[in-house]
Amino acid sequence: MNTKSLRRARPAALVLAVVAASTVALVSCGDDNNSSGSSSQVSTPDTASFSGMTPSALKSAASSAIASAQARASAAASSASAAASSFEASVSAEVARASKDAQNELKDVKGQGNAMSEVAMTGKPRAQTGGLLAVVVTITDKTDKKASYAVQVDFLDSSGKVVETRYVGAENLAPGAKAQPIAISTKPPEPVLTPKLAKAQRY
Repeated sequence: MNTKSLRRARPAALVLAVVAASTVALVSCGDDNNSSGSSSQVSTPDTASFSGMTPSALKSAASSAIASAQARASAAASSASAAASSFEASVSAEVARASKDAQNELKDVKGQGNAMSEVAMTGKPRAQTGGLLAVVVTITDKTDKKASYAVQVDFLDSSGKVVETRYVGAENLAPGAKAQPIAISTKPPEPVLTPKLAKAQRY
């Protein structure tokens, strides 16, 4: 080979070397990508980065919420019971003796008595009685002299049966004067009872 031919061969060899190096590099990169892409390994999530609650924590929170609701319900029931007892005690302290006297006066009365037109009843809101069924009995002396009164209030169920009877009264009312004793049922709120003016006697 002469000098001129050798000079022409060197650039060609150089080009072939560069192309070969590039091909090797590309193959190498392709192998790396394929190796990475075909990996079947599954990484375990880091539960510390979760923003939610684990099942055990959710169960604990639910139990806590239920216990809290039950405690509130129990407290409300106790409060209502206390309010009812307080209301009944305050009224009973005022009318206990009158109730006994009224019952004694009415035990021998036949029919509805002689003073039904002088007595009226008005229901009292349960919000003011601790949930108890109570009625205000308004007694008005419509005569021209002092008089005492005995009143019987029956509490009836939905069938009309008397399930409880209460007595109230007023003593020595002046002509035209009014008294407003309260008759309270001691039965549970359910079933709902209906108060009825059964007897009213002036004596």
